[in-house]
Amino acid sequence: MKITTINPTTEEILNEYQSFTPNQISESLKKSANCFQSWRKTSFGYRAELMFKASDLLISRKDELAKLMTLEMGKPLAQGEAEAEKCAWACRYYAENTESFLSDIPVQTEMSKSYVSFQPLGPVLAIMPWNFPFWQVFRFAVPALMAGNTGVLKHSRNTMGCAIEIEKIFLDAGFPLGAFVNLVIGSELVAKVIESSEIKAVTMTGSTPAGQEVASKAGSILKKTVMELGGSDPYIILADADLELAAETCVNARLINSGQSCIAAKRFIVNEKILNDFEELFCDKMSKRIMGDPLDRNVSVGPQARKDLQVDLQRQVDESIKKEAKLLLGGEIPDTAGFFYPPSVLTNVSKGMPAYDEELFGPVAAIIPVKNDKEAIRIANNTEFGLGAAIFTSDIEKGEYLAREEIQAGSCFVNEFVKSDPRLPFGGINRSGYGRELSDWGIREFLNIKTVCIK
Repeated sequence: MKITTINPTTEEILNEYQSFTPNQISESLKKSANCFQSWRKTSFGYRAELMFKASDLLISRKDELAKLMTLEMGKPLAQGEAEAEKCAWACRYYAENTESFLSDIPVQTEMSKSYVSFQPLGPVLAIMPWNFPFWQVFRFAVPALMAGNTGVLKHSRNTMGCAIEIEKIFLDAGFPLGAFVNLVIGSELVAKVIESSEIKAVTMTGSTPAGQEVASKAGSILKKTVMELGGSDPYIILADADLELAAETCVNARLINSGQSCIAAKRFIVNEKILNDFEELFCDKMSKRIMGDPLDRNVSVGPQARKDLQVDLQRQVDESIKKEAKLLLGGEIPDTAGFFYPPSVLTNVSKGMPAYDEELFGPVAAIIPVKNDKEAIRIANNTEFGLGAAIFTSDIEKGEYLAREEIQAGSCFVNEFVKSDPRLPFGGINRSGYGRELSDWGIREFLNIKTVCIK
């Protein structure tokens, strides 16, 4: 079976890869498991030395890596360069901090000596999506490798070139053969990989339905999982918000990665006192963003990554309009080559519409008018998801209270859009998944937290 990558800008075939045979898969998993036996005994200092080299390679190769992302999934070129730089940052961060994160923690008991120690588990399987083809892999791989685990990657079919380059970066940085391996396979073989005795844990970023399947399979054989799944992030614009700041930030949050991000702003919950002013500002700024060839540095909105994603986005818009949502901007697939969808704005959105109930994974904004703060919070939390959220207000104290105490999500930002950061834990609740990535919290997800006591 072949895996084909297609340029979403031109609809032309980029490359074809021969899928691994069962024997190749088995050999790759054995290679990872064998490497783990020696890798787990290496020092933090040695691992850090290699990780700094990986960071340097990401920076020196960022131009070619960004172009590859653009060709395979349509990411605007400058955003691809920023993604490579963020991966390099994660490498440096964990190289500098892992030893302190995973040092033994003494605990005072009646024993002569008691402490908590952190031990790696073994090969960790990562099932990763196409939308941030480097960052989502590195945010798993860097802490996993620094902790002494080895990594096994099953990447998305349409970003297989990126997967191969990631494996090459780790090899070129000096990581031993098997420390990080890429499986050239489709989703139909994932269950067999999870079942293999070599795999000790599984992490996945992707859709909620896919996450349910993976978690169910791993859970049936008692393998630890971390799930970072879909989101329908609410952005609340209170009556006292700085509208210029709110509109500009919300446009950036909606259009990052051409709208294809689990933590992109999805639902804009706006106090009706400022609704007209916000809509005018927001639509004006959305309309000025240039859609086109993502290799052009003036372009900020590229194509959707696949044809089916473009078609499904149109369905969500059309069905919402049929249920009395009002279209303010965009809303139609352009008559051009490529899987493009224009920056679009719906208002008068309410429960029962796809724009309210489903994740809009593209550059479509859904505005939901509300009468007061209490209604805004209720609607923000009226979702099956719980990944990120943001609040815009001039009352910082109130904003912090609502973010901390009232919003039900894994991350909540005040007067800023939601973003991941190596220094902060990242993940969701409800149907957005469970577990955490990044920071010291994330690195401990795939470790044996071992109690040691000496009498």
